[in-house]
Amino acid sequence: MWADEAALDATARRIDDWESSIAERATQARTLSAQIEVLTGNGRSPDRLVEVTVDSAGLLADLRLDERTRQQSATLTARQILQTTLAARHDLLRQVTEITTQALGTGDPTAAALVASYRRRLDPDQGPSDADR
Repeated sequence: MWADEAALDATARRIDDWESSIAERATQARTLSAQIEVLTGNGRSPDRLVEVTVDSAGLLADLRLDERTRQQSATLTARQILQTTLAARHDLLRQVTEITTQALGTGDPTAAALVASYRRRLDPDQGPSDADR
C-alpha cells in the first residue's frame, strides 16, 4: 500500500503530531475549565446599597443589602438587585472572555464559541454578538 518507507514515516509523524495536538487541547480545556469554575462576578449599585456576587454559572452566590435600603421602596430595592445582578454577570463574562482569550487566543473558534455560550446564558437579552452574525 505504501510506495516507500518515507511516505510511511511522514504519515506516522502526521498521526503523532495530530495525537499530540489533541492531548495538548485536552490539557488546555481542563486547565481553562478549572480556572472558570472558581470565578465569581461582582456588582455594586451606584449608590452602594446593593452588592451582588454570582458564581461561575452566573447564579446568585451572595447578596448584601445596606441598612439604608429600609428607607426606600421594596420596588426600588428589587430593581437595584436585578440591575446589580446583571452587572455581576457582565463582570463574570468579562473575566471568562479574558481567561479564554489568554488560554486559547483571540482567533480560536473554540474560544469564540465558549464566550458566545456564556454570553447567551449570562445576558440573554443582549442577543448575538457581531462575531456570531
